[in-house]
Amino acid sequence: MASKTCDLDDIRGKFSRASSKVGRRVIVCAGTGCVANGSLKVYAKLAEEIEKKGLPVILSLRFEDEHEKDAVFVSKSGCQGFCQMGPLVTILPENIFYTRVKAGDAAEIVEKTLIEGKIVERLLYVDPSSGKPCVGTGEIPFYQKQQRFVLKECGQIDPEDIAEYIFHHGYEAASKACFMRPEDICEEIVASGLRGRGGGGFPTGKKWAITLRQKSLKKYVICNGDEGDPGAFMDRSVMEGNSHSVIEGMIIAARAIGADEGYVYVRAEYPLAVRRMRKAVEDARKAGILGKDIFASGFNFDVQVMEGAGAFVCGEETALIASIEGKRGMPSPKPPFPAQSGLHGKPTVINNVETMATVPLIMRMGAEEYRKMGTAGSPGTKTFALTGHVANTGLIEVPFGTSLRKIVYEIAGGVTADDGNISEKPFKAVQIGGPSGGCLIQEHLDIPMDFDSLRKAGAMVGSGGLVVMNSNTCMVSIARFFMQFTQNESCGKCVLCREGTKQMLALLDDIIEGRATEETLQILEDLARAVQVGSLCGLGKTAPNPVLSTLRYFREEYLAHVKYKYCPAGRCKALAKYRIDPSLCKGCTLCSRKCPVGAIKGERGKAHVIEEKLCIKCGACVQACKFNAVSGGAR
Repeated sequence: MASKTCDLDDIRGKFSRASSKVGRRVIVCAGTGCVANGSLKVYAKLAEEIEKKGLPVILSLRFEDEHEKDAVFVSKSGCQGFCQMGPLVTILPENIFYTRVKAGDAAEIVEKTLIEGKIVERLLYVDPSSGKPCVGTGEIPFYQKQQRFVLKECGQIDPEDIAEYIFHHGYEAASKACFMRPEDICEEIVASGLRGRGGGGFPTGKKWAITLRQKSLKKYVICNGDEGDPGAFMDRSVMEGNSHSVIEGMIIAARAIGADEGYVYVRAEYPLAVRRMRKAVEDARKAGILGKDIFASGFNFDVQVMEGAGAFVCGEETALIASIEGKRGMPSPKPPFPAQSGLHGKPTVINNVETMATVPLIMRMGAEEYRKMGTAGSPGTKTFALTGHVANTGLIEVPFGTSLRKIVYEIAGGVTADDGNISEKPFKAVQIGGPSGGCLIQEHLDIPMDFDSLRKAGAMVGSGGLVVMNSNTCMVSIARFFMQFTQNESCGKCVLCREGTKQMLALLDDIIEGRATEETLQILEDLARAVQVGSLCGLGKTAPNPVLSTLRYFREEYLAHVKYKYCPAGRCKALAKYRIDPSLCKGCTLCSRKCPVGAIKGERGKAHVIEEKLCIKCGACVQACKFNAVSGGAR
């Protein structure tokens, strides 16, 4: 452990002097989404082309080096949010924002922008509503309509440079907290109204105060980075883009409850987040920010990064604790709660990544100022992973109380057809909160997105996944998708979750495959409510939510499946009904020759017919027909 005292002012001053020699800064998004699309190749090629043109280039600021005046600083950032348009490149100080950049564009960017001072217009984002190219993020509706608070620095700073985090007032709040009374820290967080961003929305300050009151010489702080919801990547992006904000939040939490040891539990499926968190911990130790006698305050605290066991249930706090202890990740009955008896039987605070990253900002700005954002019952902002049938997918952040309509139609750019183009297809629903959440429909477009309003609507904030669906979506299939996920992820400890989710999945299979009756719906609903009430942990208790919410809002769609053996969205293959329009059929026999089971009958030159009992609904006839005479089937 480190024992030296960290001088934040000295580090800040050195970084300021080093950065003052930078003429331009080129920031390449190196979040997982952009990396998958080749942003690291863009980064390498930009550095190569800048050097080739004879411009002074630096890839990291080193205090001891004498950088040339007006050097071009090429750096990486975490997720910049606009994932739909990646890889993303920002050029400062002009704030030029290039989208969908490829390595082959590097030479043109260097020549035109860095040398000639011109803009490569074909790489700018074009606002589809106005047709206007947007030079900077401030002109793009996707960014204009947000309030990036926790994510503000994720797409700007180098996530692997502790000095840059410190330069942007990093660790100031932790330094201050180390000299505060634990009770005062808890009171400040209680006053802020911060609620846990992991799903339940429990008041963070209250949780800390309960843990502080426990009489124990040993206490722990755990940051839950086991983000397992399908389509959710909020915590991953914070860990990748601003790891030190998480560590700073943990230091403050540790001081507030009297802990000297902490764990960051990260999904093993997040290798980049794991690597950056580990580097951040190592750098913080070297700087004297973690270890013994932090900031010469007499307070000791250190952090370990642990890779998760690959189970969705480990997002539940007692299952996560079991995993850290080397046991199988399975939940335990509560009470006692982790605040009373957690890791190794000691009082433990567990908060998720976004909650921890919010804490230093609250301590820096004060509870009163923080409460000016969001609503009275849900202060602050919330990050959401926006996916599905929308023009702009990505990572967003808005104040609590923002309407779903604003998110879908202003930030996300509107509902799209299946091919990704803006469509007249109306908004049908949004699944919020992943497998633990529920559906919101047209009538919910204007409700404020906060903990209490969503709970009244039968949904929940959850971790923050938003999957938008157009009218071509089969809601029964969506419910089945989430049920299959939770059934696979059930740890099997309690019968209602283990067997109940299995039976619910079987009933949903009966519905989409045409074997169900109206009685099936009643059995499904009764079973869902039993699983909801009788399961041990949050996974089982919330597993039925997608089924119950779709039954509530789309019962007619379920009835169409069971009464008329018909899928209104045309998505369920087993319920597809193929037919040949005799007015369009030319009798060419091409469809009958392609049919693998001989279900199509007819003479050459005359209209053909499909024998439904023989049809296996493979769709070969639709693909074969050149006259659009064959219709039906799952889209």
